[in-house]
Amino acid sequence: MKEKKPDNVVFNTENQKYDAALKPYATNIGAPVIKANDSAAWKNKSIRKVNQKIQAKYIEIKEEYDKMMKEYEYNHMIFNAKFNFEPIVGEIYHLYERDNGETFLSIIAPNQCSFSALGSFYLNSDLVWQKKE
Repeated sequence: MKEKKPDNVVFNTENQKYDAALKPYATNIGAPVIKANDSAAWKNKSIRKVNQKIQAKYIEIKEEYDKMMKEYEYNHMIFNAKFNFEPIVGEIYHLYERDNGETFLSIIAPNQCSFSALGSFYLNSDLVWQKKE
């Protein structure tokens, strides 16, 4: 029978060596106390950061979506309006509404006529109408 070593001596019975220095934890009575880190504060901080990042991204995507929907509405209005010419890319055109609710596209600027103006638009190189502010 092998001789039993005291508890404060670290002896590995498999390789028959003292390996206290190789352990990732304290092995003697005078060693500092091992405390588990409180990860709750880190987790809460990380969760808050991730939530803020996701919320910011959501707001960006929502703004982009709203912009795209507005662009769609403008294009829908213009393509449903009456006009008897082929619009030129890069030129500014003006959308008007008649008293009967019918819309029409014109090259005449709002300050040159008395029609009810809905806005000024230009046709970009992608053939998408964009509102001029």
